Amino acid sequence: MRILLVEDNADLAASIIDYLEIQDHSCDLAWHGVAGLTAAQANNYDMYIFDIAMPKMDGLTLCKTLRNDHNDFTPVLFLTARDTIEDKLIGFSVGADDYLVKPFDLSELAVRILAIHQRYLGLSNQISVGDLTIDLKAQRVTRAGDTIVLSPNTYKLLVILAQRSPQVVPREDLEHYVWGDELPDSDSLRSHIYKLRNKIDKPYSNALITTAKGRGFSIS
Repeated sequence: MRILLVEDNADLAASIIDYLEIQDHSCDLAWHGVAGLTAAQANNYDMYIFDIAMPKMDGLTLCKTLRNDHNDFTPVLFLTARDTIEDKLIGFSVGADDYLVKPFDLSELAVRILAIHQRYLGLSNQISVGDLTIDLKAQRVTRAGDTIVLSPNTYKLLVILAQRSPQVVPREDLEHYVWGDELPDSDSLRSHIYKLRNKIDKPYSNALITTAKGRGFSIS
């Protein structure tokens, strides 16, 4: 997953990022709420992790702004030292999905991230876009009842496109999701999208994958 961490404690932020990257997540870091808002508006993330007590804009305001002003329903996990039930209720009221009180064990953070992500994917572990269905547990793809066999990388591309449907997924997000920090040459993504289209769209009457020129790709 690609995660945005907004945390002004440098030591804690470094520990979280190091741990989550070991878990195969990628993390962007913002030091305060205003920078977090800018990052969230400029990029697509699978999850947000927000501290509450931050300079310039606190985590509650940041979450509320994203929910109300930008129609952003990306899952939000709050990290905070505020542990009263009233504090938690305020956090959930502005749109949080979970709440982890400091200090916490990094393994618990990782488990909560996974649980939230799985809830967003749906209890059935399936994603459907039109007549296309992805069984995430079995890693099986079907369209109009036909089983479609994909290479590992084209499957990854399809999953991230489907998870964010109908949003446009930027090229850099797709490359980062599939290849991590070892980015391929400039033609690799184009080649994989071409292969994916041949499998997903070419045999059928209507195409699901769309190119947003100069931005990225979407599926809907």
